[in-house]
Amino acid sequence: MTNNRRIKRHSRKAGLPPGTLVHIGERKAEQIRITLIDYNEQNFQERVVEKAEECFPFKEMPTVTWINIDGLHSIETIEKIGKNFELHPLILEDILNTGQRPKCEDYEKCLFMVLKMLTFNNQTSSIQSEQVSLVLGQNFVISFQENVGDVFEQIRDRIRNAKSKIRKMLADYLAYALIDAIVDNYFLILEKMGEQIESMEEELIAEPSDKTVRMIHALKRELIFLRKSVWPLRELINSLQNTESSLITDSTEPYLRDVYDHTIQVIDTVESFRDMVSGMLDIYLSSISNRMNAVMKVLTIIATIFIPLTFIAGIYGMNFKYMPELDWKWAYPALWLIMTIVVVVMLVYFKRKKWL
Repeated sequence: MTNNRRIKRHSRKAGLPPGTLVHIGERKAEQIRITLIDYNEQNFQERVVEKAEECFPFKEMPTVTWINIDGLHSIETIEKIGKNFELHPLILEDILNTGQRPKCEDYEKCLFMVLKMLTFNNQTSSIQSEQVSLVLGQNFVISFQENVGDVFEQIRDRIRNAKSKIRKMLADYLAYALIDAIVDNYFLILEKMGEQIESMEEELIAEPSDKTVRMIHALKRELIFLRKSVWPLRELINSLQNTESSLITDSTEPYLRDVYDHTIQVIDTVESFRDMVSGMLDIYLSSISNRMNAVMKVLTIIATIFIPLTFIAGIYGMNFKYMPELDWKWAYPALWLIMTIVVVVMLVYFKRKKWL
């Protein structure tokens, strides 16, 4: 089954010149929504704007402005915002292409970042992905999302609080806070996947089945997808740390180092989970082999016990006329006694050899 989160229709752009705006990906929002938050230490305003033109005056304001666009299917709106905020055509092209690899690019007047915002679907036990594009300017941050709903609500609450640190910082700190919120959400996903792995390990040891193998392969695919989304983050944050752009201030660098450490922790955990899931297949094969060996041991012991009994019964089942035991009164019970003694002796022998 084709998974839309992994395969995008890049063929729609085949032959078109660079910078051509074409939305590549699934349309996840019915209507585009633009929210604006403008703040400094003393002032704050938050509102939903009807038209992109309402955001334009905030470009030159000394306050920090966060413009969030939910929905990428309106190329006209994206183009208007890009033109007003002097975004390079290649930035707009990458924003509309939702199959981008996480990255950071320096366009002198702004920094452009692409990340994957992940959520865990409890019903399907799968990871849902959404591309988030961030543009950091001199006094603004523009975020582009595929759908309404994100992991940034705590950031909004902090901005609404006049005493919070974010109100005293510049736009680069806001960009850091958004990246940090995305990375922190990865830990929640890893917790869910860790619980799945523990449950699956118990099932593997207790009663493995074909369903368990299918679950292992599904989990392995999710981890590969998670690794693909997380691994490039290290390069992204490292680029922000080492950039010579004046948009990243010295006061934000320690926070970037902190989120870099979090990224490394996520990557290490993902790698550990991948090793554990790969080892689960070995555990499954070992469990099946052990169960088969146990069954074969029981069958072998039963067959071994019946070999001498079959031999004795075979002898006295032959149709010879002159067999001295045939006319003996106690021949039948004696034969049963001999057979019983043979079984008991063999069972005792097997027990001492620890075959039972």
